[in-house]
Amino acid sequence: MRHSIRLAWALGAAMLLAAGCARSPAAPFIPAEATRLAALLPTDVLLLGEQHDAPEHQQLERRALEWLAARGELAALAIEMAEQGHDTAGLPRGADEAEVRSALNWSDRDWPWPHYAAVVMAAVRAGVPVLGANLPRARLRQAMTDATLDARLPPAAFKKQAERIRAGHCNALPQAQIRPMTRVQIARDRAMAATVAGARRPGRTVLLVAGKGHVHRTLGVPMHLPPDMRSKVVVALAESAPNVTASETADEQAEVGADLIWPTPPLPPRDYCAEFNLTTEHAR
Repeated sequence: MRHSIRLAWALGAAMLLAAGCARSPAAPFIPAEATRLAALLPTDVLLLGEQHDAPEHQQLERRALEWLAARGELAALAIEMAEQGHDTAGLPRGADEAEVRSALNWSDRDWPWPHYAAVVMAAVRAGVPVLGANLPRARLRQAMTDATLDARLPPAAFKKQAERIRAGHCNALPQAQIRPMTRVQIARDRAMAATVAGARRPGRTVLLVAGKGHVHRTLGVPMHLPPDMRSKVVVALAESAPNVTASETADEQAEVGADLIWPTPPLPPRDYCAEFNLTTEHAR
């Protein structure tokens, strides 16, 4: 549901911006939380998968980053929300938000800055580079026609990824677009994996922040990491809303193949596909 969730999340951006959730002070991990995360270390990369419209998930990302930085174990912050080729490596710790946004070529249309400002600026203040990890827009069309991407996943995994693309677009995509869009997803995962691999540092951990679909153990970024690179997957999962059954939640947790599921408070029920279809109609 990544694409429909992201579109619906964008529709509600004004409400979340007014709440100022990303600007709230980050509470440090309580001992039990720190113990859960520490159990995953050491690892070369910690892949933290979020639901984009869950403010608690962005707060978790900041707390995880600050916890790793305080231990002296953070190598870099890699993010889906900026493109490859853009980073903060040349900025001082005291850089302001305008300088950081410029360095990352930040797109508020896709990713409202106030949602991610806290985790990004925390990395800058810690002297840790923030790395754009997503596939550049200029390469999207090339990815759609790149047949070599079809073989980057096993056939069964490619089929499952295609099914997720179809469902994520509320079954509204024409059949002819399913394969090209699946290739784009794989290309994005490979770009993130390459960014993470390039940031690896002995004895430290790269933190990747991305949508939970990208951190899927058998479909996403982990499939494209170097064989010798240790990885751990944490998925932040909003607890079941009233219209979601416990079995559906359990199935989703098991499928992602996460090393740790991090439950967060439930979100209000929303019909993402209704919002997606409404957006599609308005775009015509």
